[in-house]
Amino acid sequence: MLGVLYVSHGTRVKEGLHQANHFLQKCMLQVHVPIQKVCYLELVRPNIQEGIRRCVAAGVRTLLVQPLLLLTAGHAKRDIPGEIDKARKKYRHVHFICGRPFGVDDIIIHLLIERLHEKQQNLPERYAILLVGRGSSDPDTKRDFAAIRRLLLNKGIPSVIVCYMAAASPSFQEGLERVVREKRGQTFVIPYLLFTGVLMKTISRSVREKNEAGAAFVLCRPLGYHPALIQLMKKRIRESLQDVPPHYA
Repeated sequence: MLGVLYVSHGTRVKEGLHQANHFLQKCMLQVHVPIQKVCYLELVRPNIQEGIRRCVAAGVRTLLVQPLLLLTAGHAKRDIPGEIDKARKKYRHVHFICGRPFGVDDIIIHLLIERLHEKQQNLPERYAILLVGRGSSDPDTKRDFAAIRRLLLNKGIPSVIVCYMAAASPSFQEGLERVVREKRGQTFVIPYLLFTGVLMKTISRSVREKNEAGAAFVLCRPLGYHPALIQLMKKRIRESLQDVPPHYA
């Protein structure tokens, strides 16, 4: 029997946890796999090992462990595969597949542009996007954001600056200061985040302070759990399951 175990990040922010769970419930309705369960990387139970145990107890013989993550970094490259390796030793009769995060995809690019146009339909000739990532020490994070930046420029966005909230440079504050220093004109701040929470509050406060000092920042909504991401989740699941041998399904 086939199963999908969705791995959400986990957060102490109740609203963020509710948003993630609501999104995954909608995904499950559109993914036609008999066993589907949710677990969490941290802070919330069940954890990954508990989630795997529940799937195996339900009769799963092939289990796709599918992360609910935006980009490929430490969680997707080390933490989740490490948990799968532990489970392989315990459940030798189960075929495990490690799924991909959302990653860089045209669906994400269109969603970023949608967030921009939500704030202003008729954009000025001169404007910029300040794209704010969570940040990671993993070099693939900066590589992915460089690819996202290129795709946005290819869509006709005149200027895209990338910055990070932590663990990578330039920092968010450095990004704000660069825009002010270089007089980029009206600048749309787009948080590259899935849920509202502490980071979103920090971004909002910093933007407000800069605007009170005379800047012209417009804060857009984060990516959020947009319906288009359900389609991207389905796409990632299809990619992972397309080569499953019939005797494993």
